[in-house]
Parts: sequence; structure tokens; C-alpha cells
Amino acid sequence: MAKFNQPDPRNESTQCWVDGLVARADAKVHVLDSVVQGGDAVWEGLRITDGKAIQLEEHLDRLLASAHALAFADIPERSVVRQAIFETLRANGMRDGVHCRITLSRGRKSTSGMDPRLNVHGPTLIVVPEYKGMVYGDEGIRLVTSAIRRNGPQFLDSHIHHNNLLNNILAKIEANVSGMDDAVMLDDRGFLAETNATNLFLVRRGELLTPFAHACLPGLTRQFVIDEAAEAGIPVREADLTLTELYTADEAFTTGTMGALAHIVEVDGRRIAQGNKGDITMRLQQAYTDHILETATALPL
Repeated sequence: MAKFNQPDPRNESTQCWVDGLVARADAKVHVLDSVVQGGDAVWEGLRITDGKAIQLEEHLDRLLASAHALAFADIPERSVVRQAIFETLRANGMRDGVHCRITLSRGRKSTSGMDPRLNVHGPTLIVVPEYKGMVYGDEGIRLVTSAIRRNGPQFLDSHIHHNNLLNNILAKIEANVSGMDDAVMLDDRGFLAETNATNLFLVRRGELLTPFAHACLPGLTRQFVIDEAAEAGIPVREADLTLTELYTADEAFTTGTMGALAHIVEVDGRRIAQGNKGDITMRLQQAYTDHILETATALPL
């Protein structure tokens, strides 16, 4: 299990939202809900820090856009989703060190089956808030390359933040078996895509590089880092990148809501530089700390 992502006993007595507030111990979805029937749902992970929801509106944008791309019917207004999040946090008195898993499924079906026309009850909105620290510590992470390829748009567009995560889970299993923290996933052409859980960045000769978002989620933390690098005068570019370029990078790190920026120590047994955190990585980690809350949404609690 990830170093700093252990279960917190404070979460046992909390309330969740499943189309309304419910005690976590009693929170359930119907056996005919689409998320059970076929993983037919979209989701977001939202961090709550110092009484603020980080990148809330961007998360809502992506959640609702993903539901639209999957042709959900009767998608709730963003104000409805926002209010459900706020009410759930308020009910638990949660203001800091919290992660919210927000799921919107196509909803309960009238009978078991694949056909979306069986979804006659409307979507199911789920909010699960938890006291949860960042996934990674500050000592760096070790990766192994997975044999499982990341979805390309000709199979299932990774711009849709959907709940069909089996290829990522299989890659994570490979990392677990290897004793590594996570797994690097390649696209169908053999170029870097992302890890099973995060986006990838590497530094070569002072330039910040990240894979094109062809077969990876264009993450919100990824975009934040791209913007901050440009603001700081660090050359930044999307590119088709190979494993060799990662092995021989001057620095490398991952980005994600649950891990912020975590530097990579090694990949497939190859040390990245000397395994230390590089200067550009440290600059961008500090920029994240200094600026991520500037545009966050204050909680009405």
C-alpha cells in the first residue's frame, strides 16, 4: 500500500452522500446501478486544504464533460454537485487534510443489462469524504514499466475520466509484485503515457517535458505545473517520449491530486540522475505549495 495513504479511523463515523446524506457505514448503491453493472460512471478526486477546495471548478468541469461525453441523461447542474460536496463536508466538519471522491454514475437500471435505455431513474451522485494524507512522502518513488498499455483514443478516450480502471489496476498489481511504488504505462506505440495513477514529467538539459495527452489523462495538476513552469521561465513542451529518455533524464517527477509533485528515484532499476530531487523539481514543488490555494474555492462552512 502507498506509503502515506493508510486508512484513517476518523473516517468510520463520517457521513457520505448517495443522492443525499447517509452514514458511511450504511452508504450503498443499488445492485442494478450502472457503476456496479458495468463500471459506467465518471469520477473526480478533490482535495480540501485549509478550508478550501483545490481546483473545484476545474474538477466539476471535467466531471460534467465526461458525463456528457458518455451520453448520460439528466446530468445534474454543477450547482447541485457543488452543493452536495459542501453539505457533505459541512455535515462532517471537514476543513483540512481531506480527500473527496466524487462519483456520478449513469444510475440505477430497471433490469440488468448493458443498454443505457434501461437507465430510467437518472444518475447517482456519490460523495465520499475522507481524512487522507498525500499518497507519497518526500523521499521519492520507484517505478517499474508495466506490460499493460494505456488506453488510446481509438479504444477508450483517456480524456473521459471514467471508472473503467482495470488496465490501471493491472499495472498497479505489477508494481506491487515488483515491490515498486507505481508502474509506468506506455501507449500503444510504445511511448510514455503516464503511471497507473499520475502524470509524468522529466527534465532534460533544462527543458521540462511531458507526454502528449493522447493516451493519458490531461490532469489538472499536470496543467498547473505546465502553467507554473511557463510563468517561471522554464521551457516546457509536450512530446512523444521514450523509456530511454526517462531513464537518462536529469530529473523526473509525477503529478496528481493525491500526490502533488513526487520526484522519481528510479525506473526499472535505473537511477534517475543520482536519485536526488532536482533543482527544477524543487522549484515547481515550491510553486505548487505557494500558489495552488490562490484560486481555490473557500468552503461555505
